[in-house]
Amino acid sequence: MAYSPNEDLVAGTTAVPGGGGDEIEAYRASPTAPGRRGGVVVIHHLPGYDSATKEITRRFAVLGYDAICPNLYSREAPGADPDDASATVRALGGVPDERLVADVAGAAAWLRALPSSNGRVAVIGYCSGGRQAFLSAVSLDLQAAVDCYGAFVVGTPPETFPLRVTPLLDRTSQLSCPLLGLFGREDSYPSPEQVEELAQALRDNGKEHEFHVFDDAGHAFFAVDRPGYRQAAATQGWRLIADFFDRHLS
Repeated sequence: MAYSPNEDLVAGTTAVPGGGGDEIEAYRASPTAPGRRGGVVVIHHLPGYDSATKEITRRFAVLGYDAICPNLYSREAPGADPDDASATVRALGGVPDERLVADVAGAAAWLRALPSSNGRVAVIGYCSGGRQAFLSAVSLDLQAAVDCYGAFVVGTPPETFPLRVTPLLDRTSQLSCPLLGLFGREDSYPSPEQVEELAQALRDNGKEHEFHVFDDAGHAFFAVDRPGYRQAAATQGWRLIADFFDRHLS
């Protein structure tokens, strides 16, 4: 099993190849132990490339994986505070899907080029990153994907929604890998009904998936620094992620 809670780590800022030939900032974390292991691309939430997301990235290194989180906002707001960077990108309508896929592809290639890589890479995303994780998994060759309450994989955003995003349900047949979905029953985007609609599409297309909907949890229940944090759901969610990656990245 990959889990090793006493693992020594190396972590810090680096750069990865992104879309359009850009080099973009990223945060990486790895165990110092020798051996081959899988890699995890962490897609940050809409609030941005922040300290909480970097802690999540380090946690995957504790679980025994090489992990990297590209700063999706580094072009529009290089060096900016995460809240300021997020506001800038919201005002521009968000990260374009095509560029997102290219950025994740660059991060995955960076992981596979590490001497420690076993060639297997997963993607995980939270909030807007949950949708982007699904988008990556229907666009790229990956070995596992985790969607944490990603909105608008199913359903059309309201007119007041700041991001220019479209649903991805029609791309379900293109899913390249097993998918773990973690959702809150009290969430509206995605709602439990939208989660079931996605699950049905996955069943219809014969795609391997595992969905969990947590009671007493809404959106952003993993975010320890936000009001939506729910300890019970997050603790169980982390157990499920660790087991899922152990099965698909080893």
